[in-house]
Amino acid sequence: MTDTTRFDWRSFLLRWSGEWADSLTDDEVRNEDDEGARQARWLGFPPASEELISAMEERLGRRMPPSYREFLKVSDGWRHAGGFVWLLAGTRDAHWHDNESGLADMAEEYLDEDAGPGGRREADLWREGLQLDAESDATYVLLDPGDVDEDGEWAVYTWASWRAESPERHANFLEFMRDMYREFHSLRAHRGDGEPPFVSDTTRELDAQVERARLEALRGGWERALRELDEAKEYGRPRAAGLGDQIRRLLGESHAVYFDGVVTDPTYAPELLPPLVAEHAAHSYRGDSGLRFQLRGADEELVSLAYATLDQVRDGTYRYEPAGPFGEAVERARELARWGDTDGAWRTLMGALPLWEPLGPDHLAPLGWLADPLLGPLLTPERGAELLSTPRAGQAGEAPGPVSRLDPGGLAWLAEPDPGGNRTAYRFVLVEGVGPEELPGRLADGDGAALDEPMTAWEARRRWLRGKREFSSFEDRALMAVGRAGPGWSFAFDGDASLFDRRRFVCPAASASAGTRAVVVWSGLRACHREPFFHLSVARDGAEQYAFTYADGEVRSSGEIPRALDPGRFFGDVEDGAGVERPLLEAVAAEFGVHLPRHAIVNGRLHTFATRSWRRPPAEGETYTVIRIDYGDSTPAD
Repeated sequence: MTDTTRFDWRSFLLRWSGEWADSLTDDEVRNEDDEGARQARWLGFPPASEELISAMEERLGRRMPPSYREFLKVSDGWRHAGGFVWLLAGTRDAHWHDNESGLADMAEEYLDEDAGPGGRREADLWREGLQLDAESDATYVLLDPGDVDEDGEWAVYTWASWRAESPERHANFLEFMRDMYREFHSLRAHRGDGEPPFVSDTTRELDAQVERARLEALRGGWERALRELDEAKEYGRPRAAGLGDQIRRLLGESHAVYFDGVVTDPTYAPELLPPLVAEHAAHSYRGDSGLRFQLRGADEELVSLAYATLDQVRDGTYRYEPAGPFGEAVERARELARWGDTDGAWRTLMGALPLWEPLGPDHLAPLGWLADPLLGPLLTPERGAELLSTPRAGQAGEAPGPVSRLDPGGLAWLAEPDPGGNRTAYRFVLVEGVGPEELPGRLADGDGAALDEPMTAWEARRRWLRGKREFSSFEDRALMAVGRAGPGWSFAFDGDASLFDRRRFVCPAASASAGTRAVVVWSGLRACHREPFFHLSVARDGAEQYAFTYADGEVRSSGEIPRALDPGRFFGDVEDGAGVERPLLEAVAAEFGVHLPRHAIVNGRLHTFATRSWRRPPAEGETYTVIRIDYGDSTPAD
């Protein structure tokens, strides 16, 4: 609750008036009245007496809200409230709008039986609101007697037809005038070419605040810094938006984050252009002309660099390569992320953060890595906050504790429903003592025996299916992502496994285990609209050691199965598939000391390849289906 009656209106309005007068050039003076206001350094009028205010209230039939009454006691009206209201009404000209504009009828046309209080409130505003704008650029200012707080303050709503937005709410008349003062400053801060910058006590105070916030951010106090930068941004202060956007981007925000005033400086472009371009590429359906708009004010060389970076981001070849010891750590982190160790990659980056060197005073944190195809997926809001909380660039402060690991370890996370409910069946191969780059040679033939560039699961599947013309019910080549599965193990994972067919299944464990040991798991215990199934097999030196398959309500096994993996311990009642799945996966993880990296598989980019078929060819007399698709003269577009 704010006591608006104690606000020092006179000091506030005098400062505003003086700054307005000092900001004007001769060609900006609109009329004699404005010239008189400039010479008097006063945008207001004589104060309204209590008798005038009481007469106004009697005329309108309502007592005015406290902050508007206190304002009137200092000035009975106001010139140039912001940039678009040229005259604000006082005791004589304030009047009930009473749908004079017809906007209540328009608002009611869009109401339906499901309209909430907000929709009804907008229609009522145009009938019941007290209109304060006397002269404006098609801008309405209405006090709303239907939106009253516990102090008796009425909300103020502003609306301009050329903004094509719903009315903007201000908590009370005092907050409205403060917002208009900020709007005045914001408009004066963006002068035309060749015009001198607008300088006043307020701008000097705010620029000093921006500098304090910059240093506070480098010390790790990003929350306080962001509040101070946001305040300065509302006044249009240079640097405030560009500095604040760096903080926001690391917190995971990307909408309307343009690094304004900083990204077009060639000094900072190597760090700020890549994340700006990457966000643009993610919404490329809008066309590429918008990128030039975001870079307004940049020279042609920088614009050309932006479009070259856009090409790299789109084809996955952009690499974040800062100089010095921090750059060396970035390379190590990229290699860890490449094989799925996103937690290790993040700890590597954070460990090297004290070695990071900013490109200039307006560079708050490393940001180019956000566009790197391998490093970008490391970001979460929690990790961004950890980075921002870490003192850097030579500033002293208290280092934060590390955030929790994103990967839970083990395999049990596979039994948890994914947000989209799509991962109900999956399969993976674990191979001991070989690197992930060797897995295609063990699980694929011919063209499939090479790794593709790192991609998300969705990107990899789209690329794999692009232009594919033939689909056979007997072929079951798996598109698998690869990485490290713990000390001494590598994995190949398919999160979109096809239907399991026990009679035609060809287990890859034996071929994968040449000279070592391999484990194959294929689970569909939560598969929708099909019978639950689960398969585990273990092979060594090219021969199967043991295996079991649960399918069609029964278990079939072979070899000497360790007690920890005995299917009899798990398959008593499989009505609760997840209840069976979790302990099974926990047992497999414990038996072999392995894990699958959840964050990399679900959100990251990994190398992929296509295996040989997991089904045998059709035997003589067996029927099967082949579907061929004719795309005409071209293949489907991405």
